[in-house]
Amino acid sequence: MTDKSILDEAIKSYSAVGHPLGCPRAVLFDMDGVLYDSMPLHARAWKKMCDLNGIKAEENEFFGYEGRTGSSTINILFNRQYGHGADDDLCKKLYAQKSEFFKELPAPEMMPGASDAVGAVLAAGARCVLVTGSAQHSVLDRLDRDYPQAFGIRVTGFDVQHCKPHPEPFLKGLDKAGIEPWQALAVDNAPLGVQSASDAGIFTIGVRTGPLRKGVLLEAGADIELDSMNECAKVLKWIFSDYE
Repeated sequence: MTDKSILDEAIKSYSAVGHPLGCPRAVLFDMDGVLYDSMPLHARAWKKMCDLNGIKAEENEFFGYEGRTGSSTINILFNRQYGHGADDDLCKKLYAQKSEFFKELPAPEMMPGASDAVGAVLAAGARCVLVTGSAQHSVLDRLDRDYPQAFGIRVTGFDVQHCKPHPEPFLKGLDKAGIEPWQALAVDNAPLGVQSASDAGIFTIGVRTGPLRKGVLLEAGADIELDSMNECAKVLKWIFSDYE
């Protein structure tokens, strides 16, 4: 999306079915695939864990599980192969293995354009809120260094009972920020995350940073679909400039 008229039409459509989009007081960001180019590494670590434990899986399928908690992903794999889920202790063991494999890989780079997107929010006097299904300490612990003083409000896989695509993660982010859905924006790169944010009633910016076909985030509920976080930074600046 490079034409501001597309954004204006998306905001008009969002406002027509509920509360009008007000001056954004916060932007709720997903982490993997939005702030960090980490999803290829997660997929590789998941596949290695599966291979070690005799679980049949394809590396690319884990891009489709993005936004789920570790236990949710493991239960999908177990139900498919064994016809039942894994108990809590086994989920913890397998997710710990996956986490160790992830830490052995090179540290993920910051997603190009993500720093500018976060900077645009802070420059406008709004807050950044993290909403991620991840419980991966090796990435979460880098946020303060890579995005200093930006993500004091966080919702992670430790905080929710229902993972994306359930709206609970984004609803909890709104609650922690003390705002209503029409006072926020959401940025996510996965269909499950986009559905979660959209079902929470938030104007949702879908960003295709992974191997997704064009239009899939719109189908999941995104109000607009972008091709990069660089483009997202531009759109956020447009939105905040309209409310100056």
